[in-house]
Amino acid sequence: MRKKILNKKRIRSIKGSFAFIPHRFLNDGYVKRLKAEELLLYLFLVLVCDAFGLSFYSDRSICRLLRYPLPNLRNARDTLLDLDLIAYEPPLYQVLALPGNETDPEPSSSQGVSSFAALNQLIGDQR
Repeated sequence: MRKKILNKKRIRSIKGSFAFIPHRFLNDGYVKRLKAEELLLYLFLVLVCDAFGLSFYSDRSICRLLRYPLPNLRNARDTLLDLDLIAYEPPLYQVLALPGNETDPEPSSSQGVSSFAALNQLIGDQR
């Protein structure tokens, strides 16, 4: 099937900060493995985190925004922790690189600059 732009007036562009979920999240089966509440919590954390994956949203705020009762948040968080997708040390959350991806190769010249390379540059600049 050939791709085509469906709405040329509404092509997405990245300005300022942005959220990023690698295709491996789908290809490695996380979308199939996670329940809806777990996926929603992961997506929320990805959306609110900084370049290092860090977020200071409190459990109370997350429950209010996602309309979760606290036990549901705890269960979703425990699953994400068990799958090594996030780290948690109250009140700090960190979205982690997907397991098995700790040593990503540099992008090839045919790919141009990737989000991973841009993040590495940002990390290097802040050291």
